[in-house]
Amino acid sequence: MDTQQEVRLRPRFFKDIDQNIEIVREKFVNYRQKNQSTDFLMKVRNNHIQFTFSAEKRQYWSPHLSIELEEKEGNEKNATHIRGLFGPDQTLWTMFVFLHFVVAGIFILFGMFALSNYSLNEPVTMDLVVMFIMVIVWFLLYVVARQIRERGHSQTDELEAIFLDVIKD
Repeated sequence: MDTQQEVRLRPRFFKDIDQNIEIVREKFVNYRQKNQSTDFLMKVRNNHIQFTFSAEKRQYWSPHLSIELEEKEGNEKNATHIRGLFGPDQTLWTMFVFLHFVVAGIFILFGMFALSNYSLNEPVTMDLVVMFIMVIVWFLLYVVARQIRERGHSQTDELEAIFLDVIKD
């Protein structure tokens, strides 16, 4: 999977396997039991699997891999559809979402101030400046998120290699 050319900050992938969910799930459970590595952690809960790096190897840019196992339709429970999602640490993601809401809120608030001042024939220059600054801040948040993703690219490749190692026949 080439994640460097994608615009999305949380790359997704899909894979179909000609084995039922129970067999695929058992592969992950067996892999976790056989490979008690200190480099990564694997949590298996029902049809949800989550990979992450251990505290010794984790940085603030370290990715997480969430996998959902679903029954593939039309194959009478003989195939599994795997949905994978690479993403940042949940705390970091929550902080970025919060910052985006703050920036959007300030932008909308000053947009309302600008509209109100315009209808009252008051100067709107300061309101438009703040709105422009919020657009710049939004682009800066995007650039920072891309840099974080690029820093974690090698660890993303490691997680993907582990995933492919687990599901191989």
